Amino acid sequence: MEKLIITAAICGAEVTKEHNPAVPYTIEEIAREAELAAKEGASIIHLHVREDDGTPTQSKSRFEAAIKAIKERCPDVIIQPSTGGAVGMSNDERLQPIELYPEMATLDCGTCNFGGDDIFVNTENTIIEFGQRMIKLGIKPEVEVFDKGMIDMAIKVAKKGHILTPMHFDFVMGVNGGISATLRDLVFMAGSIPAGSTFTVAGIGRHQFEMAAGAILLGGHVRVGFEDNVNLARGVKAKSNGELVAKAVRIAKELGREIATPNEAREILGLMKK
Repeated sequence: MEKLIITAAICGAEVTKEHNPAVPYTIEEIAREAELAAKEGASIIHLHVREDDGTPTQSKSRFEAAIKAIKERCPDVIIQPSTGGAVGMSNDERLQPIELYPEMATLDCGTCNFGGDDIFVNTENTIIEFGQRMIKLGIKPEVEVFDKGMIDMAIKVAKKGHILTPMHFDFVMGVNGGISATLRDLVFMAGSIPAGSTFTVAGIGRHQFEMAAGAILLGGHVRVGFEDNVNLARGVKAKSNGELVAKAVRIAKELGREIATPNEAREILGLMKK
């Protein structure tokens, strides 16, 4: 089985210091959390950025500052900006970080009810626009899906040439409005992607490590981090993203998977050299 790629989603757009005081907002805090995650075995940093007060932003200049600070601390790590941003942002606003030519960026392939009146909107035309822009800039998309129908949409768009193949998917499981975080549904999702594709699994909240173990056994890859879960165990807040990565590493070793370095992750994912 190929080596395990661990992605650390270090801050997200919604989680706050009220959920866990270690959630990073400032550039210095983001760089620190990225470094702690990378030292424990994360080869990809999934990056949102925040203003110093915690307000989510897709500002190109803020991403540029965060990427520079992360690269100074861990130069080999793959930085994967989010183009999801936060609910209510425009397409142009969400796409700002890809103007920095990252190796990867997320591409959400469907609309999802996030609870209450919050709707995360990704129309077919939005997906096509994002895919075309990433092709033009030589950026590998991580195809983010919250349900099986989003896999079908990604396949449809890829057949029309708007997403390059082989695709790399991120199954976000257990989010409100999306597919449940169960082993049954994980097997269903993994069996629904095209041959030659790779996948990462992000389990939300208490499901993070159960889904991580399932992904490891199925030959997939793992995402952990404060964006998805702030607890190391029930009732125990993680002190850093590094603690969450270290737990994923321990599970992987128990299950016989070696951990990929950033360059090994690049090879597995077929990333273009920058």
